[in-house]
Amino acid sequence: MIGLVCLLVTLGIYFVSKRIYGKYRKIYLSPLLVTPIILVLILIWAKTPYESYNSGGKWLSTMLQPATVAFAVPLYKNFKVLKKHAVEIIVSVLTGSCIAMVSSAVLAKCLHLSGSLVTSMIPRSITTPIAMNVSQVLGGVPNITAVFVIISGLLGPVIGPFVLRLFKIESEVARGILYGTSSHGAGTSKAFEMSALSGTISSISMILAALFTLGVATFMTAIS
Repeated sequence: MIGLVCLLVTLGIYFVSKRIYGKYRKIYLSPLLVTPIILVLILIWAKTPYESYNSGGKWLSTMLQPATVAFAVPLYKNFKVLKKHAVEIIVSVLTGSCIAMVSSAVLAKCLHLSGSLVTSMIPRSITTPIAMNVSQVLGGVPNITAVFVIISGLLGPVIGPFVLRLFKIESEVARGILYGTSSHGAGTSKAFEMSALSGTISSISMILAALFTLGVATFMTAIS
């Protein structure tokens, strides 16, 4: 019963914050930021352990997988454009994924984090369900990885517009690659706000980044 209540409360907070964000378009009102903060405060106030919350909240994590697959729809609609820019997309995403993993590891080392936290941080730039699997393969802590993924997702839409202006990036393809490779679903949502094409490119970039990261993680585990 507690799990069901937690699930309904989570959905309620999310949809309310989504409507507010849709009206004002301020990053600090993003549902990805507002929802977890309010939930944490409620759980602390109600003295509800995470295990009780997760008995209902886990269904939301499970639904992330079919939600990710649903990105195939805009990919199909823009297949000709994707085919035309296939080489640029693949090379850019592969490069970006490698930089994301290396920079995450370097940053974690500079902060003197423990070994498990370092490996938990490496897959931070890909979508949550795959990032958690990669973290587990590398020997990290999936739940901590999810936190890093959320932080990356929030930072992408905040920093992205500044990067686009700084480097004068006007190409819809380049914008899509930037958001999809660096901040997964949250970045893809921001890319769709710019244009359908940018959102579509971001979708495939997000999927490719996840596949590349998973492949590298599997290879690292095999040779270790």
